[in-house]
Amino acid sequence: MVKSNKGSAGVDGMGVEEMVGYMAMNKDEIIRQIRKREYKPSPVLRVEIPKPNGGTRLLGIPTVRDRVIQQAIAQVLTPMFDKQFSEYSYGFRPRRYAEMAILKALEFMNDGYEWIVDIDLERFFDTVHHDRLMNLLSRTVDDGDVISLIRKFLVSGVQIDEEYKETIIGTPQGGNLSPLLSNIMLNELDRELENRGLRFVRYADDCIIMVKSEMSARRVMRSVSRFIEEKLGLTVNVGKSKVTKPNDPDMKFLGFGFFKDYQADLYKAKPHQKSFDSFKFKLKQLTKRNWSVSTKYQVERINQLIRGWVNYFRVGYMKKALGRIDAHTRFRMRMCIWKKWKTAKNRRKNLIKLGMDKYSAYKNSHTSKGTARIAYTWILTTTITNERLARFGLISSEKHYIKVRA
Repeated sequence: MVKSNKGSAGVDGMGVEEMVGYMAMNKDEIIRQIRKREYKPSPVLRVEIPKPNGGTRLLGIPTVRDRVIQQAIAQVLTPMFDKQFSEYSYGFRPRRYAEMAILKALEFMNDGYEWIVDIDLERFFDTVHHDRLMNLLSRTVDDGDVISLIRKFLVSGVQIDEEYKETIIGTPQGGNLSPLLSNIMLNELDRELENRGLRFVRYADDCIIMVKSEMSARRVMRSVSRFIEEKLGLTVNVGKSKVTKPNDPDMKFLGFGFFKDYQADLYKAKPHQKSFDSFKFKLKQLTKRNWSVSTKYQVERINQLIRGWVNYFRVGYMKKALGRIDAHTRFRMRMCIWKKWKTAKNRRKNLIKLGMDKYSAYKNSHTSKGTARIAYTWILTTTITNERLARFGLISSEKHYIKVRA
């Protein structure tokens, strides 16, 4: 599992490709250290990942050796804890995914629970209290050696620019154990919400609660926020938490927004505008005119992005928007191809090859028009046609969406 997940090297610089040989040579000694409670995990490597909406997300990259041990723990403990988790929890669980969470949220909204309590946890992974977490673990795991080993991973510290820092609280986001530990901690919140008879959907630390009136929503916001801070010891981000309705433009859950189809009298999902903006930005990066890679490789990367993005958002309604994005992507591909032809001689030769008569090819290959202007004109739209780009391998996000929705 660690090898298939790939990932970067930790503080020791060992990559996943070196892991098999290392484990073959050192497995017995590692097992002995674990059994004697002598195993000492390495600090995690702190990496900052920029968030789409500004700010940074702190990730901790354990060493490959530690990732193997964490993965082994997770594979044994996950079946034990998963049966305890709420049916409304969808994150980091076997055979559950974000699409199911969105469909369940829509079901509640269309049952009349149209007010949403959106509680944002501030830096959840960095604020988990170790003692509370160990207490929750020990209720199910009666093996002291395993509990001790997990605590060692929690307090192994982080390395930031060659400087070591202790981790008194928090579980590093990025470790193989972190998703399971976050679900164990937040299962307490799920139980509280279920005991109150509330409709909710949770995916990791993203949780929305749906109620029938604004007054109920504000009451739930106050009482649940108090429970999270007093009973779980976590921090609620007051600035980002809100009471809202599904069709509010600022309402975003797992990258989705919602809208009311008044004709059908139903709420439906669509990718949030920020998700569209992120998708378009990534396509723009892959269609830069100065990116000196082959067109074949460029198309492969674009297709990879399109498939992954559309597959994730396939339950949303977005056909028209994808049609516009496709048109813009093809325009940018024409710019890239024209730029790669470089010289007038090469442009003339390629235009003739694509069906343009010699006189027009000669005249247009010497044009002084800019790359963007040329890409919009008949010179490229009638030679590098949509059909030719499709035959070359460029997929249409709109057509792929129709295919996966069928």
